[in-house]
Amino acid sequence: MDVQAALEDMGDKPPGFRGSRDWIGCVEASLCLEYFGGPQGRLCHVPRGAGLQGELERLYSHFAGGGGPVMVGGDADAQSKALLGVCLGPGTKAFVLVLDPHCWAAPKNPTELQIAGWVGWREVSTTFDSKSFYNLCLTSHNSEKQLPPQD
Repeated sequence: MDVQAALEDMGDKPPGFRGSRDWIGCVEASLCLEYFGGPQGRLCHVPRGAGLQGELERLYSHFAGGGGPVMVGGDADAQSKALLGVCLGPGTKAFVLVLDPHCWAAPKNPTELQIAGWVGWREVSTTFDSKSFYNLCLTSHNSEKQLPPQD
């Protein structure tokens, strides 16, 4: 409910949003990262899922440079995703390491997550709906916040 209250307080959502079951997407998540002093979130809009193929180099550079998870939300594709990595395969094949953000349990080991389908490598061409737009929120582990001077 803190996230909903923050979105109301920022004016992003109307009064009454707090306590609702309304959807929160990548844009709202990036606003909340800043509001709560978390890592920086940089938004990238991809008009059609087929266009994600053109963003693979950016995603690869993001992860290679120490970037954090990428939150993904779409319109026709309403299945939330978190990207944890990119693998540019031979030819035009490319894969993304996808985590289902609804995963909440603490697994005993990584294999347990894979077997349950919570995390795994997925081919880009079949993971994203070519007709859906997508918003990506690229988070940065290494963003440094300005701290007030100590007395």
